[in-house]
Amino acid sequence: MTIQEKELLIHIAGSPFVSQRELAQRTGWSLGIVNRSLRQLAAEGYLDGNYAVTDLAERTLAQSRPQRAVILAAGYGMRMVPINLEAPKGLLEVRGETLVERLIAQLREAGVGEIHIVVGFMKEQYEYLIDKYGVDLIVNSDYAGSNNLLSLARASRYLKNAYVLPCDVWCTGNPFRKDELYAWYMVTDEKDPRSRFRATRKLEFAETSRDVAGDRMTGIAYLTGEASVSAAKQLREYSCQPGYRGSTWEEALFEGDFRRLLAARICGDDLVSEINTYEQLRELDSGSAQLRTDAIDVICEVLRAQPSQITGITVLKKGMTNRSFLFSCRGRRYIMRIPGEGTQQLIDRRQEAESCEIALREGFCDRILYMDPETGYKITAYEEDARVCDPESRSDLEACMAVLRDLHGRKLRVDHRFDLFGQIDFYERLRGGAPSIYRDYRETKARVMALRPYIETHAGEEVLTHIDAVPDNFLFVPAGNAFDREREKVLLIDWEYAGMQDPHVDIAMFCIYSLYDRQRTDELIEIYFQGPPDRATRIKIYMYMAICGMLWSNWCEYKRMLGVEFGAYSLAQYRYAKDYCRLAQKMLEEDGKT
Repeated sequence: MTIQEKELLIHIAGSPFVSQRELAQRTGWSLGIVNRSLRQLAAEGYLDGNYAVTDLAERTLAQSRPQRAVILAAGYGMRMVPINLEAPKGLLEVRGETLVERLIAQLREAGVGEIHIVVGFMKEQYEYLIDKYGVDLIVNSDYAGSNNLLSLARASRYLKNAYVLPCDVWCTGNPFRKDELYAWYMVTDEKDPRSRFRATRKLEFAETSRDVAGDRMTGIAYLTGEASVSAAKQLREYSCQPGYRGSTWEEALFEGDFRRLLAARICGDDLVSEINTYEQLRELDSGSAQLRTDAIDVICEVLRAQPSQITGITVLKKGMTNRSFLFSCRGRRYIMRIPGEGTQQLIDRRQEAESCEIALREGFCDRILYMDPETGYKITAYEEDARVCDPESRSDLEACMAVLRDLHGRKLRVDHRFDLFGQIDFYERLRGGAPSIYRDYRETKARVMALRPYIETHAGEEVLTHIDAVPDNFLFVPAGNAFDREREKVLLIDWEYAGMQDPHVDIAMFCIYSLYDRQRTDELIEIYFQGPPDRATRIKIYMYMAICGMLWSNWCEYKRMLGVEFGAYSLAQYRYAKDYCRLAQKMLEEDGKT
């Protein structure tokens, strides 16, 4: 059977036979195609003389009839900020219904009884669905560091005669059917510049050229037959390959021959609405209670604005500590910072506020309009045409080190201290007794802690130190023409960890975050000191690199327990702890001081 013949058989099986003209209207095909397909179905024994389905048709339909569904609901839904701080995207409410419950109801209406939901972020909020609808929850604990390919791979055993769908779509009509005869992927008749595929006249998928928009992909598919087997096999293979961690399942599977197993099912653009952003939810349901979040309320109060005046909400790159988003209000742009997972354990927001107040007064940091020491919410003015430090640029490094020399030279004071060794132990305790993921952690930590006597002997006068003085926190702001680098002003942002400490810690932090080797480290040290420092100071900075490497390694281990994975960064910090501890010890041995 052709796709057209299969579609007609599905339509006829689902309701008593209607006229050819009505079938043409339902399918959108010409009357000629409908008549030709009906004759072929009758000739092959699927329809009788009255165009009713035969036993052969019933058996054929039974083989590929929908049995189950997999709903993908594990991700952060980062583009949904600030809504995703209070509820996972699948539980957004539109017109009185949550997205996932509406999808479940539509699946049940189509006779699908077995429903699996892959969860991760805020997984506990989905638990009630087990009792309410009898669904099965599959946990993807690695949701933070991967896209939905890994989620679907977790459910690969359930792909036979199965619908696959995302949790963040609103379907005005029911896209699911009691009968299916072939594997398909649903696209709309709207063009989308992000899509690389289009449906041909034969309802096959073809790849578009780079400058041509494809059909909007909905994320909804039906898998049966060879497509089910192939998808399960490829998903299991790709899920073990690091290069696919950031891929969607469609991106990965459509790369090869898999798409030849899927027909394109085309629907009207109004059938499926994606809800990926705050503004998409507002467009679909301006009365949704979830549009009023704490973050939006704060913005409205601080800027004296109405919710409708908050536009252009865009998630910024997810930082290591926070989630932040960019937004516009009355023609100006701002950034709102939202504390990340477990941040309340890591950051004393009152101490941060004290540091920021001084940094703002002294002209070091960006324009802070609002900061709440209780929640950690912060609103800053967005610096247009700004950029961060390039750690490979000599001129950038000179500018950044000049800022640090100025900061340290002013000998500013606050009432709190950042205790390096104490923080190592603190981050370790946050693991709640769980062992380190590193087999030689105890030995490595012991060698790092043994550096303490030298540090205490050689540490300089403690002043307000940034602690997190890494390249990304140096903001180059145009003072004149946006492209005139000679007139840029350099700001130091994100003072969350700042406190009283030896200022040379800031040099060590910059080096280990930039993943510098020893040569680049020595170059930076000499840029800061405007020449070679004495040997004792150089050894001390190496020690700080080892100590800070251990500190941030422990920090990464705690965040990893919260589902936040930092990949190579975490491993690099542990290597700094080991390598620079050995280097400092070797230099001391050469000096005969051990």
